[in-house]
Amino acid sequence: MNLNINDRNALVCGSTQGIGRATAIMLAEEGVKVTLVARNEEKLKQVLAELPQQRKHSYIVADFSNPEDLDKKIKQFISENHGFHIVINNTGGPKGGNILDATLEEFENAYTMHLKCNHILAQSTIPFMKEEGFGRIVNIISTSVKEPIPGLGVSNTTRGAVGNWSKTLSLEVAPFGITVNNVLPGFTETERLYSLINTNADKENITAENMVEIMKNSTPAKRFAKAEEVANAIVFLASEKAAYINGINIPVDGGRTKSL
Repeated sequence: MNLNINDRNALVCGSTQGIGRATAIMLAEEGVKVTLVARNEEKLKQVLAELPQQRKHSYIVADFSNPEDLDKKIKQFISENHGFHIVINNTGGPKGGNILDATLEEFENAYTMHLKCNHILAQSTIPFMKEEGFGRIVNIISTSVKEPIPGLGVSNTTRGAVGNWSKTLSLEVAPFGITVNNVLPGFTETERLYSLINTNADKENITAENMVEIMKNSTPAKRFAKAEEVANAIVFLASEKAAYINGINIPVDGGRTKSL
């Protein structure tokens, strides 16, 4: 299938590892000019070297815990280089824990990194999308948008807010050829997943291996996803082929989410 995104410009956040990295590579393989965003410059350089070099790719060093700095750097990049047709919002989730144990600072930090920064990127990039008559914003969130996950109180709350922000935005920008959609990964083989596995194993006083089996058995597919499998859905939503898909949440979770 020809996705018709050759020569488009994409901004991919959290692109030095996991789903973000897999998405950046896959977009580059489709002929997209990719701009990576993360806070570690050395890792950004490593991923930049991995991208298929059909186009001149680039990167921006930015920390999503500092929205003012992100805002400044994105606007400067756009003014000196080009706008973006595609934005992939992807930020590491808050640490686990029961919601009653969460501090106000934890909520504030999560809200800043996920909702505020997504909003900054939308405000900076949508004017160009409107001019081009084409735009794709894909938010990588979590299945907790549909079903809160026990032990992830701050994450559940923040992800739900991002889901509602996304739906609202999708209604406003649809007349301009812009879509806004969410991909909800299930258990995916990333550093984040294995950190949660170790935390949950310690809490239940079992081995990490036993926790892996429990989590795999809770998924109808009986396995974890590969980052590339989630990236497949993201890249499709970023394409011309997905022009009439807007404002939805797509779980990529092997069937684990029980709700429709």
